[in-house]
Amino acid sequence: MKETRMSRLRRAFRAATLAAVALGATISPAPAWTRDAPRAAAPAAPAQRAHPRNIIFVLVDDLRYDGMGFVQQGIRTPNIDRMAREGSYFPNAVVTSSLCSPSRATILTGMTARNHGVVDNNHSSEEGLTYFPRYLQQAGYQTAFFGKWHMGSDSDMPRPGFNKWVSFKGQGSYWPTTGVPDAAKAAGTVNQLNVDGKEVGQTGYITDELTDYAMSWLEKERNPSKPFFLYLSHKAVHSDPLPPPRYAHQYDDAKFVLPASAANTPENYAGKPMWVYNQRNSWHGINFFYHADVKMTDYLKYYYGTLSAVDDSLGRIMAYLRKHGLEKDTLVVFTSDNGFQIGEHGLIDKRNAYQASVRVPLVMWEPGTVPAGAVNKGRVRNLDFAPTFLDMAGVQKPAQFEGQSAWSLINGALPAQEWKPQDFIYEYYWEYNFPMTPGTFAIQQGDLKYIQYYGVYDLDELYDLAKDPDEMRNLVNDPAYVDRKIAMRDALYAQLADRNGRHVIPYGERQSIGAVRRLRGGPGAAQFPDEWLIAPNPTDRFDDIMPDSPAKAKAHAAGQPLVPTKPLGEELKRQVNGQ
Repeated sequence: MKETRMSRLRRAFRAATLAAVALGATISPAPAWTRDAPRAAAPAAPAQRAHPRNIIFVLVDDLRYDGMGFVQQGIRTPNIDRMAREGSYFPNAVVTSSLCSPSRATILTGMTARNHGVVDNNHSSEEGLTYFPRYLQQAGYQTAFFGKWHMGSDSDMPRPGFNKWVSFKGQGSYWPTTGVPDAAKAAGTVNQLNVDGKEVGQTGYITDELTDYAMSWLEKERNPSKPFFLYLSHKAVHSDPLPPPRYAHQYDDAKFVLPASAANTPENYAGKPMWVYNQRNSWHGINFFYHADVKMTDYLKYYYGTLSAVDDSLGRIMAYLRKHGLEKDTLVVFTSDNGFQIGEHGLIDKRNAYQASVRVPLVMWEPGTVPAGAVNKGRVRNLDFAPTFLDMAGVQKPAQFEGQSAWSLINGALPAQEWKPQDFIYEYYWEYNFPMTPGTFAIQQGDLKYIQYYGVYDLDELYDLAKDPDEMRNLVNDPAYVDRKIAMRDALYAQLADRNGRHVIPYGERQSIGAVRRLRGGPGAAQFPDEWLIAPNPTDRFDDIMPDSPAKAKAHAAGQPLVPTKPLGEELKRQVNGQ
């Protein structure tokens, strides 16, 4: 029998998965399968539906872009892997702000941080914001939220737009008594959940308990005659990750491998801003991360063990959909609020504009509509979720939404090579709590990414991600890229204007000095870049102040100043003497 393209794809997928399992527990952060995998044939545009489709949006916290078994060898995520096998994987998914609250606000409002105003994790106001589930409600959807809200004020009360509500304050806790003082614990105090406006004691492991609430709503509480939108927002795998007992020792024998750029070598820091090296010995640096003495290779055992409970949760949801014949009427989306670095450039966690920080996992599943086994390279941002979901529901895009619907890309009606994504604009606003990461703005057009920093005198960065996916060669001073650099600077500045055309840096009230401590005896401060070190009285004294231009680059390439200057002392004497 002649083998079809789809059967070849599935056979290749199975072979890659078996090969990964056979390699054992040596785990590398580099993708094992996705880069060159074949893409399934795009189906014709879906036929007109008799009724609206359901949507289940599953958001995890701080999961790496490659933190899934079908991407990274040795990670065990059978249900996520099945989603990818039966659905589509989007390796170029990114977030416009790599931080919990701003990212979540962007997902829910369809706006960027500069416009929705939730710019940090310190109680930014939610006043005046409309969350996209409100529009789904108006279109006849039932909506439900389960899990971590962590946006705006530190409140767990129900928000407008949701018929069902289960949440908790702040980051929440993995277990009912995690973080409860011993005396209070002895008195029977447990962490609380807010269930439809009422405080209810947490009874079990948070990932399982949130899934129990979600399943109860699906099975017993919703009206089956109406379409639904379910938002399941896990605490996992945020620090400090605690796996449930069934997965506590899942990775005991795993040997995790950190990225090559985690090493403290001159080569790794060539062309990097000083702040990057200075953060190495800090709360968000690989040498002293979270001010603890745990190794990242050990931390990841807890991190991925915690993810396994999320994988179980997805398995329960997908089994329910199949059992009740809803799988072809329900889009399931699995993603993260931001990325997570495990030593890239000596950094950990998120916030900055490097790839491991801004990239997130994204898998979508709806058999018969979303192409099976596809690696869809079209770029999707968290900014695009709200307009996409409303488009799927037949709801007109509200005027304040800034993203674009990716539904035609997702369902295969538009091939990835024909997808025209908006520029990827990144914004991070300095937080006093973690002051070592500066205000950061970036733009990506095609494979070229430009990064600049606010409030620090440091190097800008320019990377060709096609040639340099690990961002190791800074091209910002390469004469061959001067025109593109200038054009991208202009585009970045123009697009960072808020809805009123202003370029405003928001900031919150400082309430402490922040996480500034360093490991005694650890790496010290960065040296100034070598190209900054000069002798007195340079003949191009004003050139660094002049705007970059092709003429300036040409002059410097020839060893000449753009604006010739004389030594300051001589010039002052000449002026004083009227010469």
